[in-house]
Amino acid sequence: MRRASRALVPVGYRFGVSILVAGAVLGVAAPSSAVHLHSVSADPYRNTTSFHRTEVEPDTFSYGSTIVAAFQAGRFDTGGASNVGWATSGNGGRSWAHGFLPSTTVYAKPAGSYLRVSDPSVAYDAKHQQWLIATVALDAPEHVPAVLVSRSPDGRHWGDPIAIVTTTTGNLDKDWISCDNTASSPFFGNCYAQWDDAATGDTLHLAYSSDGGQTWNASTAPSTVVIGGQPLVQPTGTVIVPILSGPDIVSFVSNDGGVSFTGPYTVAAAESAGFPSLRSGPLPSAEIDAAGTVYVVWQDCSFEASCAADDIVMSTSVDGVAWTPSVRIPIDPVGSGVGHFIPGLGVDRTTSGSTARLALAYYYHSPESTCGELTCGLNVGFVSSLDGGANWASPIQLAGPMSLLALPLTNQGFMVGDYISTSFVDGRAFPVFAVTTKKTPCTLGAKSSCNAKMVVPVGGLPVGQ
Repeated sequence: MRRASRALVPVGYRFGVSILVAGAVLGVAAPSSAVHLHSVSADPYRNTTSFHRTEVEPDTFSYGSTIVAAFQAGRFDTGGASNVGWATSGNGGRSWAHGFLPSTTVYAKPAGSYLRVSDPSVAYDAKHQQWLIATVALDAPEHVPAVLVSRSPDGRHWGDPIAIVTTTTGNLDKDWISCDNTASSPFFGNCYAQWDDAATGDTLHLAYSSDGGQTWNASTAPSTVVIGGQPLVQPTGTVIVPILSGPDIVSFVSNDGGVSFTGPYTVAAAESAGFPSLRSGPLPSAEIDAAGTVYVVWQDCSFEASCAADDIVMSTSVDGVAWTPSVRIPIDPVGSGVGHFIPGLGVDRTTSGSTARLALAYYYHSPESTCGELTCGLNVGFVSSLDGGANWASPIQLAGPMSLLALPLTNQGFMVGDYISTSFVDGRAFPVFAVTTKKTPCTLGAKSSCNAKMVVPVGGLPVGQ
């Protein structure tokens, strides 16, 4: 998310981390039992212009027993990455293959024409049996001239990227992709992409495809300032796009297969305390259940006195127009001082309503009263619900504490990603997120390693326990 950068302590400052390392599997203590994290990918790029061995900002999607994750690899401090990586399990998370997209950047194999690539988002088109990874392509730090989509029949073999849109004057950002996978829908097989253009004030743009992502048509939509939308498709074919617009979370709706969108419809005000030096903001994470109810979560401080720290809050809608009042997910007590950031919501799409299974991964830090902004350890937490969010199980720790200084330092703060992601397979939740095992600060260049990797809990996580 673009925002004013903060003054930061020099990268030479040192602070330790206390993650236990055992080969490719990280064993991290949790309140109730051990949670083991499997590393599914590592950055192979050695160009001296980005942070070496750094993977951040994953998205995931599951269909059947297959899960596909996509993420940035080799993050640059001024935006974008050396390439986008993928990690795919075809057997419900028991084993994973991984690799990197071809023909995207000059570092890819085979090489592409762009200097950097960013903002990966994953979808599956059941009608055309194609996995899709959408990205934005950069040819300079502040010039992002294309939204791309890479296609694969199995999540392992990827073709050259196809342009959803190109521009000579734009600065495109925060793409997202989704497909209509309901066979009874009048728009079954349509896929929908969303992005904004910073060159015109972060204006909303959408497009749709009816042929598995090979060709794209521009949608018409209100000219609204937005960032970070996530399209979702109801069983009826209605497309709902929760998104951040100024100080509010809003939504846009299409009932004609993406040809046109109406809105914005207000979800709630979004007020975030943030955490100094960490790149984060109230971007929404959104998912949908089997009946078409949309769930949206974001980081928000409105339930805390004087906006002292961020909680994760949630709102729901059955039509994308009217939304329930936001409620606080009770991860920690009000007033605890613990900040919660960058939520990745998953909803089991075989469940709905009062029996909908929800899973939420997020980053959090210790109370600021007991540490400073660069000495607060960054952790990863997980909480889940068996009844559509009416009640939540006790949270567990998945990883941490990590030092911010061991993460790539961007011009908007230390970065694990503007979003993370959780998907379901066979009733178990699979959050994918970035962790670092490094104990000293990392710097740009091939000789220094941040060692930030993509990890997933071995076997997934049970819900409601």
